[in-house]
Formats: sequence, C-alpha cells, structure tokens
Amino acid sequence: MNQSLAWLHRGVSEIFPNQPESQDPNESLVARLHLADRPLRVKLGIDPTGADIHLGHSIPVRKMRAFQDAGHTAVLIIGDFTAQIGDPTGKSEVRRQLTAEDVQRNAQTYLDQVRSILDFDTPGRLEIRYNSEWLSKLNLAKIQELLTTMTVGQMLAKEGFNDRYEKGNPIYLHEFLYPLMQGYDSVAVQSDVELGGTDQKFNIAVGRDLQRYFGQVPQFGLLMPILLGTDGTQKMSKSLNNYVGLAEEPLSMYSKLEKIPDSLIEEYFELLTPLALDELPENPRDRQKLLATTVVAHQHGEEAAREARRAAETLVQGDATQAEAVPEFSLAGVEFPAKLFYILNLSGLCASSSDARRQIKGGAVRLDGDRIADENLSFASASDLNHKVLQVGKKKFVRLVQS
Repeated sequence: MNQSLAWLHRGVSEIFPNQPESQDPNESLVARLHLADRPLRVKLGIDPTGADIHLGHSIPVRKMRAFQDAGHTAVLIIGDFTAQIGDPTGKSEVRRQLTAEDVQRNAQTYLDQVRSILDFDTPGRLEIRYNSEWLSKLNLAKIQELLTTMTVGQMLAKEGFNDRYEKGNPIYLHEFLYPLMQGYDSVAVQSDVELGGTDQKFNIAVGRDLQRYFGQVPQFGLLMPILLGTDGTQKMSKSLNNYVGLAEEPLSMYSKLEKIPDSLIEEYFELLTPLALDELPENPRDRQKLLATTVVAHQHGEEAAREARRAAETLVQGDATQAEAVPEFSLAGVEFPAKLFYILNLSGLCASSSDARRQIKGGAVRLDGDRIADENLSFASASDLNHKVLQVGKKKFVRLVQS
C-alpha cells in the first residue's frame, strides 16, 4: 500500500469502482486523487432523525476529516428534506415521518456534535448544505424525470424492500423516492466521493447513476464498516442500549469503552483513533484503557480523559461517592414517593422498568456503593436520594440531585 495514502484505506470496507492499478481517474480513486487539479468534493449525507450521534455514526465523519486534512473539501449535507421521508434502509416497516421542526432541532444538535471532529475553521475545507435547498424546488415534471431513471424491479432489488415485499409488509410509494432524492444530492453538489456505511451502497450507487444521467462524472463510493456496539454482538444503536454517544459525559464514555470486548478492540482502534495498530499494548486490559482514554481525550480533552480514568478506577474500587466526574441526574421530574426501579428507568441506567427490576434482582444495582436487593424499594422524597450515586454494573452510574 502507498504509505502516503494509508489514511485513505484505513478502516475502509470497500471503494467502488476500484481498479487500483488503473490510471483512469474514473476507475481508480487513487488516480483521481493524484490527477485532479482541484480539491475533490467529498460528500456525506446525514439525516437528522434523532437528537444524538453515537460513535458508530462518527466513523464516516472521521473519514471526512481525513479527506479535509489531505486538502479536500468536505460537503456535509444535512438531509432536512429527506429526513421527512426517512431512509428505508434496514427497516422492516415504514419510518415515522418527522415534522420540519423536529428535523431543524435535530440538525442543530448534529452540527454541535460533529464540530469536535470536522475542521469548521479552515477556509474552503467545509461546506454545510441542506438538501431542502434543491429538493424542495423540484416540480412534478422533474420528479417524474427522476422516477424514469429506475424501474420497480431495481428498487425491489434493494435488500430492505425485497425483504418487506417477500414478507408481504407494506412498501409505500414515497419510500421509493428516498434513494432517488439522496442520489440527486450528489448531482446538486457535484460530488467526487460519497462516504457511507456498508448499508448505503445501493443509495450511493443511485447517486452515481443519476450523475451519469445528468452528464456529470460519477462519484466514487467509499464504504465504512457498521460498528458493533458495546455488547459485541449487534450494531451500535441507542434503542439497543449498546451505544456510546458523542455528547456523553467523559466518565460515562470512558467506563463504557474500557469494557469493550477483546474481539472488538482492534476494530475500535482502527475506526475511532489514529493510533498505529502494530504499536498497541500487548496486555488486553491496557488496550482497553488506552482506547477509552484516546477517544475521550479526542471528544473532551486530555485533562477530562485523565479525570475520567481516575474516577472510573475509584468506582471500580467501590467508592463511588468520591468520584467527582459522575454525571448528574435531576430528580426534579420524579413524582415522589417513587420506586427505585422507576428512577433507574427514568435516568437511562436501565432500558425499562422491567429491566431495572431484573438488574436489582440480579444484584447489579448499588446506591452509594451498597448493593440493593429489594426490587420494590421506595423513597419518600428527593432529599432521601440527594447527591447519592446510583450505579448499574461497573460502567453505568449517575449522581442523583434534587434539581
């Protein structure tokens, strides 16, 4: 591998088309990088369908930063229009459609969170575009033209659509518009490279087809792996409670990352850090601590990472009350008297009240270091819990405060 382009290939699952020995800039991304007389335009589309970004979402954003550092232009597309349709990729049923207000609110939180990764300051290195800029202006004649570029058979070849069709689950016509709208984004910004997860290959390929249809040079697709979550088995997802959020408190982030399974540790280093994989510590525990410290430092700074590590070690030793960096949870919205399992659910330490009961029954819940055995334990007022640390297992905890 050309060492000067090691940044390009690190953590990449696939580049397409890819004929690495070719000197044709339409067949080889390396050739296009070498022969281009201008910075390439590197596209990443983000649909703001939620309020938070987790480490899995950050992987293509990090690759976009690598392109910026190599002198190219990052084109970050906020899918404020497409988010109201919803990407059907990987969904067994139609997505709930969001309002424009939902999308705008989510978009701002997304931008706030990626600011720690992307270069927002160097002139010419970042364009932030909203796809309503062009998609909201498409009239029926233009939409009809877009629809003529694909057949129903081609749409049903998309994995999610095919699965739903075979199972008899409804597929709505507006969902067919999503790949075309997302692909038209590439035409609108004249993308040279589009980044995405491996599940986005179909959508990126549609972008190539539409660019060709509209007389543009087709973009390259660069696909990144889908990050497995902290459970080591399923993809990172907030709904599965196996995620690490970019906006999480340093201690919470550190404590989750230092427990990453050994089987995933090298992939996490490759995708989430710049560290050389052949220089990692041999001891698995040292690797986990280095990973946690490196990622937290990138998001929150070196001092916050060191403090998170010290606090995590204090918690593991059982003296949770001395860990100053424990994130706080306000009890202001809790109606007392209240069961502890309800507070566990409301604070986010457990996925549901039934999960909280199971955790208590299994001996995983501590209050100020004391194990809780009564799954029906109740508290009369917030003052009974003020400044106490509620902990589930070794990596999830909050300090309870009255307001």
